[in-house]
Amino acid sequence: MIKMSGWKKPGSMQIVFILLGAIMLLFIFAPPLKTVFSSSPGTLWNTLLEEEVYSSVLLTIFAALTATLIGLLLGVPLAYVLARHQFRGKRFVEAIIDVPIVIPHSAAGIALLFVFGSNFLFGKVLNGIGIGFFRAFAGVVIAMMFVSVPFLIDAAKEGFKAVDVRLEKVARTLGASAWKSFFRISLPLAWRSIFSGSVLMWARGLSEFGAIIIIAYSASFLGWNTKVLPVLVANRFDFGLDYAGPVAAIAILISLIAFIVLRSIAYRGEKS
Repeated sequence: MIKMSGWKKPGSMQIVFILLGAIMLLFIFAPPLKTVFSSSPGTLWNTLLEEEVYSSVLLTIFAALTATLIGLLLGVPLAYVLARHQFRGKRFVEAIIDVPIVIPHSAAGIALLFVFGSNFLFGKVLNGIGIGFFRAFAGVVIAMMFVSVPFLIDAAKEGFKAVDVRLEKVARTLGASAWKSFFRISLPLAWRSIFSGSVLMWARGLSEFGAIIIIAYSASFLGWNTKVLPVLVANRFDFGLDYAGPVAAIAILISLIAFIVLRSIAYRGEKS
């Protein structure tokens, strides 16, 4: 009897694990797939052309991008400090960074109002210079940023940890400043992790609902008074599944397409 070279019949445990894994994949993939194909391409296109929908799409994408850019500016330096330095209370700081992941997001919206609301000190100061948060674009941004920035910081921290610190020390001994060493060595070598964390942060921001509905149920954006896509989907669900379905499908498609494109860019960077 001829046996196939390199092939081994899977054991009972492998078969069980494969079946259980297949059920898990089906659980993850079936709902969004069904949602997308529940509406015809024509219905999706006509829905997207509605002012309420396309204004919501633009607000959601731009607010998530703004939150991610601010997260990069503030979070990458923090990630570098945590990756390169040991100090008392470091474990506590790392725990604080992950707090938004475990807080219920509606509670996060209330917590943000206690800081950025117009009746509180920080909110009063910013309102005094024309930056309001309640039912405003800035409120959408901080809500998205609060719940999603841990993904960026944690990924960037791991990226910097993977960079051999001896490379930085060699650069310093050759006369490079700390700034030059960071921008010429550490940042370029850690960029893939930072980019992957940025993608996760942006994608998480797109899907935020709980904190946004508390602090910024709707927002003024480019002349529209509009809502982010998750809030719009919830509003339309009040009128039935058929009315909410196309908007939900659009939200899923935007998230999936953007996520796949950005992850493909990161993957190509890893291969190069």
